[in-house]
Amino acid sequence: MIYRELGNTGIKVSEIGMGCEGFLDKTPEECKEYIDRMEQYGINCIDMYTPNPDFRSNLGYALKGRRENFILQAHIGSVWENGQYLRTRDVEKAEIGFQDQLNRLQTDYFDIGMIHYSDALDDWNTIKENGLLDYCKDLKEKCIIKAIGLSSHNPQVALDAVDGGHIDVLMFSVNPCYDLLPANEDVEELWNEENYAKDLVNLDPERQSLYEHCQEKGVGITVMKAFGGGDLLDASLSPAGVALTSAQCIHYALTRPGVSTVMCGGRNLNDIDDAAAYENTTAEERDYAPVFASMPKISWKGHCMYCSHCAPCPKEISVADVTKFLNLTKAQGFVPETVREHYKVLDHHAEECVQCGSCEKRCPFEVEIIENMKKAVEVFGY
Repeated sequence: MIYRELGNTGIKVSEIGMGCEGFLDKTPEECKEYIDRMEQYGINCIDMYTPNPDFRSNLGYALKGRRENFILQAHIGSVWENGQYLRTRDVEKAEIGFQDQLNRLQTDYFDIGMIHYSDALDDWNTIKENGLLDYCKDLKEKCIIKAIGLSSHNPQVALDAVDGGHIDVLMFSVNPCYDLLPANEDVEELWNEENYAKDLVNLDPERQSLYEHCQEKGVGITVMKAFGGGDLLDASLSPAGVALTSAQCIHYALTRPGVSTVMCGGRNLNDIDDAAAYENTTAEERDYAPVFASMPKISWKGHCMYCSHCAPCPKEISVADVTKFLNLTKAQGFVPETVREHYKVLDHHAEECVQCGSCEKRCPFEVEIIENMKKAVEVFGY
């Protein structure tokens, strides 16, 4: 298992994480089997969006004696009321729900305190103003959580949270179809077939900017809905009109700027096996570029997808990395110091480009790589 830094939190997460779907409606012993299997593969990150009390108690039982081996992403504002889930912005209810998680998980801290599910700007403003965000900051100051997070499907809300310095971690829906759509406060629009009926070209600029801002500011992204609820794995259901494999979906998410881990929804032990199998897939099995290039009604022409088909460069320039750092400067409108330093430590730089064009011939998306190398020299000076 490969582990990645979760932004600037100091936390290391397995690049394959696990959602909590598979733990629902299971006995304590079955939950322990899930944790055993995850530990076997080195999967250490678990999202806990559901407030279901049985889930929380069973997970606490399964983690007993090995809590320190796992990174727990607890949701704040997801509570259980009258026998069902409720999203709340009531600070008192959120506090009670959070304490219930601590008690049932038999722990005195969580690694990530994730503000639960905010897709509307008005809702996010309420969180900032009514004391809920302050409650999260207090938890962090007391070391009851190590990092403050926010889960969202709306890049406008997420950008405000990231650029405002309010969060350390962002849980966001990342996949090649959702990434095409503009911001919307209604999450249902992400799988509305009508939105994919027209020709679509390239990533939505706000979504691309969000990922780049996260990388530049050290906000780690934990990915949800990498498979689009499974639709992307079935050609008859996928908005793209063709099927992707789970390895291709995971790899796409992991190659976005800022991404640290992909939360896979393992509903049974075989699903955990399949998710962990990504670590042993070949470059060819992970390669999403040929499928993207063949998608009907969707074009990424001229847009670098960081797929690395441009390699190998005769001068050993990491074209994808140079392009990524160049794009980060475009997103910010200047060269952030962190980006300058990351560019500096590359083994080879844009000025070494001999304009042979071999990379452009291999690029499935017809990116003007030579021009990008020229721009990188202008921006970074070498």
